[in-house]
Amino acid sequence: MTFEVGSALSIGVILATVIVVAAMLIWVERRLLSLWQERLGPNRVGYFGLLQVVADMIKIFTKEDWVPPFADKFSFVLAPGIIMMVILMSFSVIPFAPGVGVVDSNIGVLFVLAMASLGAYSVMLGGLSSDNKYALLGALRAAAQMVSYEVFMGISILGVVALSGSFNLREIVLAQTDGWYVIPQFIGFVIFLIAGIAESHRLPFDIPEAEQEICAGYHTEYSGMKFGMFFVGEYLGLVLISSLITVLFFGGWLGPAFLPPIVWFSIKAFGFIAFFILLRAAIPRPRYDQLMSYGWLFLLPVSLLNLLVTGAIILSTQ
Repeated sequence: MTFEVGSALSIGVILATVIVVAAMLIWVERRLLSLWQERLGPNRVGYFGLLQVVADMIKIFTKEDWVPPFADKFSFVLAPGIIMMVILMSFSVIPFAPGVGVVDSNIGVLFVLAMASLGAYSVMLGGLSSDNKYALLGALRAAAQMVSYEVFMGISILGVVALSGSFNLREIVLAQTDGWYVIPQFIGFVIFLIAGIAESHRLPFDIPEAEQEICAGYHTEYSGMKFGMFFVGEYLGLVLISSLITVLFFGGWLGPAFLPPIVWFSIKAFGFIAFFILLRAAIPRPRYDQLMSYGWLFLLPVSLLNLLVTGAIILSTQ
């Protein structure tokens, strides 16, 4: 196992940029939803409502830091920190451009999958420690959903790994110089896209926090800064999934030379972010049993078949 770590300054700049982008996505999502739904959206605080996010953050920071009296206080406080930590650590292996990244590791794909698995502990701890029936139901749903869709996510990536011959995300990008992997691995791309939505609990797969059924799910009892960490963590997950799709299937920073590589990466990633936001406005939420059946009865066989066909083609061309 080999890895190269960037300078402390580059690490700080990248992580700060990721957090700021995730915070600003709150404003971007509200503006895009208002555009598609033919209404105004945030337009009072600052130019085009840009400072609405700042106002919301100030409001969250000044809320009472309350812990339910019957909750397990250590687990209750730890849970939001875990979700922020594992998502930010996942960004450490993402190559944004040549020479722009935190860690260049030859196990980058495995590291991202490992961090995604650890994210399930956050929602489980948050729901179980809250001493609330809605939070418990949300935690059980979230854990089952995340563990299930990690399987399909991992299998869908294996086709890309087989084509590139590496688990290093930077080498996977460089291997797409002659063509993006979305073409030979289109089925894997679709499965990864669906699994990514389910992993990040975005609509239409936000079943663990379905407001109409179980209040706010696993973070029903959270308020103030701890709720803010769960809230921003969701948008960090959205940026992470979009970045991974860009790296694995759409050539990362590769593009015509008239724009810098980091700009190409940003354009591709923002395109998927906008697509995820459009899904929220366009598709209703399925039932929980429908989501699980769809995963195990349809996505699993298709992802295994895709991997089998990819392996057969690679062996036949050698």
